[in-house]
Amino acid sequence: MIEILKIYTSDLELGMYVSGLDRPWLETPFLLQGFRIDTEEDLRTLRKYCQFVFVDSEKSAQEGYTLQRKVRTQRPRVAKEALFSSRQLKTYTDSSSWTEEFPRAETAVAQLSSGVEEVFQHAASGAALDVVRVKRSVEPMIDSISRNPDACIWLARLKQQDKYTYQHSLGASIWAVALGRQLGLPRSDLRSLAIGGLLFDVGKLRVDPELLRTDRTLTPDEFREVRKHVVYGVEMIGETGLMNTDVIDMITHHHERHNGSGYPRGLSGDAIPIFARIAAIVDCYDAITSHRAYARAISPSTAIKMLHDAKDVDFQAELVEEFIQAVGVYPAGTLVELSSGEVAVVVAEYRTRRLRPRVMVLLDENKEPLSSVRTVDLLSEVHDATGKSLDIVHSLEADAHGIDLTSIRL
Repeated sequence: MIEILKIYTSDLELGMYVSGLDRPWLETPFLLQGFRIDTEEDLRTLRKYCQFVFVDSEKSAQEGYTLQRKVRTQRPRVAKEALFSSRQLKTYTDSSSWTEEFPRAETAVAQLSSGVEEVFQHAASGAALDVVRVKRSVEPMIDSISRNPDACIWLARLKQQDKYTYQHSLGASIWAVALGRQLGLPRSDLRSLAIGGLLFDVGKLRVDPELLRTDRTLTPDEFREVRKHVVYGVEMIGETGLMNTDVIDMITHHHERHNGSGYPRGLSGDAIPIFARIAAIVDCYDAITSHRAYARAISPSTAIKMLHDAKDVDFQAELVEEFIQAVGVYPAGTLVELSSGEVAVVVAEYRTRRLRPRVMVLLDENKEPLSSVRTVDLLSEVHDATGKSLDIVHSLEADAHGIDLTSIRL
């Protein structure tokens, strides 16, 4: 088993291989997710941004005893290869550009939307879940994310502006497949994640819709009834004869929490099935970045910080880090304010460009609409018109300044 050790940056030495940080990689200037410390400059930069890091003992130049001696209080990190030891993981590369992928992603997400809406409507009327239709509906989306996740993630953000009835299931399915791709899971597992993401909340179709829509605090009895959606979902999937244990785990345990505070069984840590741990993360992220009856959406960067703070409390740290790498601090479709005062939307390449993506400027510094929008590549365009540094200041809510993302034409 690969051993990952927590080491404070004051104890780092040249030759050590850094595999993880105490914060998202996207909040640092490091271009690689994992690197060997080769220079004193590497050490200075790590100490500037981090209090501690995680070092891979097998990839480090140091001997094992040297690393052990330097370890203070720690929880050993688990490599994704160990999390999925029974699977042959792969490395995905983008095989299409944003321009090529976007129209295919639009078609794929439209097919997924219509498919899940029809399946849920039939199920709400008492019919059995049409699992065959669900399986058929997810395939084009999986294809698109496998080629290049940017376009589908853009569309996952746009769905928050729509009146689409089952937007949460749609978004959760897309986020789950994006995380699965980041983890290097094979196609069969991406399919399970897609189906599980669509269906883990299907039991809510048997819960009083007034309870789901209310903006007041639920009574204990009402809260217990809402929690029953897990039981209802398991019953509904059981009626289909589906035997995929990963999908069933996602439905059964997506409200379990790493520290044992979840439900229905209060499982903790490794006792929670791995696909259910993934479901919990994507369920939370999509929920808090969407408008709900009782809460407004928060920005993606705020949501990422919340997930980061919940590492090893609500969610497994390693999976949170992988999710952050998969979607980025500024996912495609995120509204951002620039240091120039202008407002823009992230359009693509958020994963490789980290804190300096390509954006489309929509509003001027006075927050007035531009007569013609322009695209800015923040990786190469580092100064504004006045010569000052051009950066993203923060992300905004999806409907900030009255912007309707669904009206944007790329």
